[in-house]
Amino acid sequence: MDAMMHADIKSLKLLHSGKVRDMYEIDENHLLIVTTDRLSAFDVVLPTPIPGKGQVLNAVSDFWFEKLAHILPNHTATMTLEEAIPDADERERVRSHAIVVKRLQPLPIEAIVRGYLIGSGWSEYQKQGSVCGIALPEGLPLAGKLPEPLFTPSTKAAVGEHDENIDFDRMCGIVGTELATKMRDVSLQLYKEAAAFALTKGIIIADTKFEFGLDQDGNLTLIDEVLTPDSSRFWPVSDYQPGISPPSFDKQFVRDWLETLTWNKQSPGPAVPADIAEKTSAKYVEALARLTA
Repeated sequence: MDAMMHADIKSLKLLHSGKVRDMYEIDENHLLIVTTDRLSAFDVVLPTPIPGKGQVLNAVSDFWFEKLAHILPNHTATMTLEEAIPDADERERVRSHAIVVKRLQPLPIEAIVRGYLIGSGWSEYQKQGSVCGIALPEGLPLAGKLPEPLFTPSTKAAVGEHDENIDFDRMCGIVGTELATKMRDVSLQLYKEAAAFALTKGIIIADTKFEFGLDQDGNLTLIDEVLTPDSSRFWPVSDYQPGISPPSFDKQFVRDWLETLTWNKQSPGPAVPADIAEKTSAKYVEALARLTA
């Protein structure tokens, strides 16, 4: 598969280019989001794209948007890609990467749900017996399933910056108690339903992040990507064992390779070897195939 580093749509105004997604203005009510094949690690966009990654992320999000629509509305619009991009050449080049969405007011919170003890949560637990300040029972193993999923919000950082974990009280101070409570409750509901379904497909969703926006009437709406291998940790059930860090359906090959380098984890990042890129691409494709089988 060819890899797409940038959408490069000339017929629409580019509003924002993030770590992975390029956002374009269609009109006052609609945006075009193109999921590129860019890959970020340690908050740095690497110079090597991962073939097929954008298509997979787009398809996985589309799958979950449809499956979870009964819980919360999402930003998917009824406008077609043909209406959004009249130029046929531009349209076909991004077709499998693009989604037309409603233009909403994004909320400045990353709604993170953790179902298993891994990553920064494990590091904090070892030192303090807690995750994001939430006390947990003693004796939980690495990658162990938590007694109940935890909601651990963070601020949304700009490209190149790091998100900051915040407690629920601070989140209430940012978006208001009523909205914060709804975001927390619906995040946990979305995670629990998705995690239960994924288990039937041989995938553990260890943790994930959701993003939300408000429509013109102030209704909470699910936006951005949802439950993808980029926004979540997907583990194969067949390889899961508490006490060890399981392999994952994402960019773990790249992360592991980067950890062998003498790189300061600052931009610019190193080019990714072809074999590492191919293995990473295969993991993304496998995740989509399992979920939608």
